[in-house]
Amino acid sequence: MRLRLIITALTFFFGLMALPVLAEDDPQTQIQTVIENQIAAFKNDDFAKAFSYASPSIQSMFGTAENFGVMVQRGYPMVWRPADVQFMDLREMAGDLWQHVLIRDQAGRRHMLLYRMQKGPEGWLINGVQLGKPTDQLT
Repeated sequence: MRLRLIITALTFFFGLMALPVLAEDDPQTQIQTVIENQIAAFKNDDFAKAFSYASPSIQSMFGTAENFGVMVQRGYPMVWRPADVQFMDLREMAGDLWQHVLIRDQAGRRHMLLYRMQKGPEGWLINGVQLGKPTDQLT
């Protein structure tokens, strides 16, 4: 009886240990982590770190982390200083994965952003962001 209890406890313990590994293999979890990390870098004005989450094509487009940071501050201020970030659907469109992210800016307005993701040798990278339809009318 005692041996059975020990085996059951060990099975439960090792089962729990495997859960984070399973989550790490989930593309949506990985993608959301990349986006969260980039937004955290923007909040800290760490443009070099934020730039590291961009795909090579985005990096070559802007050249430097400073140029990238200026573009985000001017064109995507809701990403640079969000009040709230909520992950929505991950969708495949035309062969690409797009993570939908609902962001509330400092003024309380909501914006749907569509993050186009690219799988690289070292993991997921952001390959562009588009503004979706206005969402201020959402409840």
